[in-house]
Amino acid sequence: MTEPTTGDSSRGIDYIAVDESERFQALKRLQRSFIFPMAAFFLLWYFAYVLLAAFATDFMSQRVWGDITVGLLMGLGQFVTTFVITMAYVSFANRRLDPIATEIRDELEKAEARA
Repeated sequence: MTEPTTGDSSRGIDYIAVDESERFQALKRLQRSFIFPMAAFFLLWYFAYVLLAAFATDFMSQRVWGDITVGLLMGLGQFVTTFVITMAYVSFANRRLDPIATEIRDELEKAEARA
């Protein structure tokens, strides 16, 4: 990989050049490859819940066990889904994003130390 440009030593690292570098762009694409599908999935799941609550009240009010209804379970499922997506993102970031980001940061710190 090519070293990040530092410009002249009085200005330090050219962060615009770093942002436009292929390595950083690849990192952003990798992050978006996780975020956008998960956001779309969650929004579809959320709007399905809202629409069912508004227009399928008979379905949502069906009792599953005692006073527990389908709507209550789906509502609680929203919280569970939020935590599952968060845990999945943390795992994805730890495995795939953080190593690349660390390499980029280390290269920038070395370039800055030389400047």
